[in-house]
Amino acid sequence: MKSWVQSHLNVGLIVGVLLVLLTYLVVTQQAANSGGGTRVVTTVAQWLVDKQLNEEPRQRVVTTEAQQVVDKRLIQAPSETEKSAIPTKVLCSTDERLSDYCELEGDIRIRGRSWSVDIVPSTWSERQKWKIRPYSRRSATHVDLLNVTQLPGPAAGAGAPPCTVTYTRPAIIFALGGYSGNVFHDHADVLLPLFYLSRQYGGEVQLLVINRVQPWWLGKYALALRRMSRYDVVNLDGDAHVRCFRRVTVGLRLHKDFGIVPDEVPGGLRLAMPDFTRFLREAYALPRSATTTRLDPGRKPRMMLIQRQPHRRFVNEKEIVAAAAEEGFEVVVTELRIDAAVDEQARLVNSFDAIVGLHGAGMTNEVFLPPGGVLVQVVPWGNLGLMARVEYGEPAAEMGLKYICYNITVEESSLLEELGPDDPAITDPDSVHRRGWAALYDIYLTRQDVRLDIARFKLTLAEAMDHLRRQQGQQQGRR
Repeated sequence: MKSWVQSHLNVGLIVGVLLVLLTYLVVTQQAANSGGGTRVVTTVAQWLVDKQLNEEPRQRVVTTEAQQVVDKRLIQAPSETEKSAIPTKVLCSTDERLSDYCELEGDIRIRGRSWSVDIVPSTWSERQKWKIRPYSRRSATHVDLLNVTQLPGPAAGAGAPPCTVTYTRPAIIFALGGYSGNVFHDHADVLLPLFYLSRQYGGEVQLLVINRVQPWWLGKYALALRRMSRYDVVNLDGDAHVRCFRRVTVGLRLHKDFGIVPDEVPGGLRLAMPDFTRFLREAYALPRSATTTRLDPGRKPRMMLIQRQPHRRFVNEKEIVAAAAEEGFEVVVTELRIDAAVDEQARLVNSFDAIVGLHGAGMTNEVFLPPGGVLVQVVPWGNLGLMARVEYGEPAAEMGLKYICYNITVEESSLLEELGPDDPAITDPDSVHRRGWAALYDIYLTRQDVRLDIARFKLTLAEAMDHLRRQQGQQQGRR
């Protein structure tokens, strides 16, 4: 009996000593961490994870999603010693004409749930804050602000949240909402700036999206997004992680309404609009990079006449088709569906050499025309010429297309009969503009249909055909 008790006492003594030793190690680790300004260890489990990470630092470099989430509660960031070596660079701009953005380098920690980005400097500095609208147009509504904060000092002392997922690749944060969902703004406001911002990374970049993201949007443009980044887009809305990067761009910088300024492309790349349209042809596997007159001179050039529903329509559609056919075009009337798959619609448009359409989002399909194609934009009544030129005319020319603008006369507008010749919308369009966008849109872009003056429009058709035939002559001259 005595032997049994003695043996149990010995076991108990050994266990007790081990517990005291383990407690001493934990307390020692806490004290060391407190003195060094790193994360305080509060549990034995955390100490064990920290010990493993400290002994095997290479295991902290994560490259797959499975490796990133070993245990959501226990994964920590790289050590503060390692992060202190990262130089901190912060450039935030909120005074450019179109966009807010930040370019950040260093210890960057992103909390999607609170829509915040923390910059942890390696040395003590002044605390700074910026509120960035990460949509490319500052004027857009329904876009919440992202809080970007440069903390006053290293992580522990400044209260920086510990990382739960750490990346070695850079990141771009952008927002949806705003005007996205409209095909023009999808391309001009989101896809184009994402293209020239991500190009410098050759696919090694993580895209992060916020602002009540609709899954359908990411699905609709999945092929283009996948060609920008090798990794799935991460939706930060409600994201519980603290995602850590060494280089982050917050927001999309728009050079102009729909275009690229080569000197402003990051990474020293001199990109232009033909690079963007080539990118889209590759993303959607479009077959044609030249017009029919170049590829098959014996065939008629194909013209797409875009009809709209239910307003802003060509009233005399059949007469327009007949006039284009007389000029030598093969004409197809198309009502482009808003719910059509982008790749299918892109292939359809790419099979044509020319587009004719009334000013509106349908003109964005110019991005899928082969180089050397023609965009004929019919501008409704209402002093809309500047808007039409900036949104579609100038971009078309920069894409390498022939752009032709046909401004209708008031006699070609259905508003003349509907409102009468003395209505201010007829006599003084600027007075409607002064009433704001809602009035302009309601009168000129919703209620107006067009009956083209065929005799006058034939001159436009002849100009389009002449451009395509001159390409045919140039092609034959090279042979």
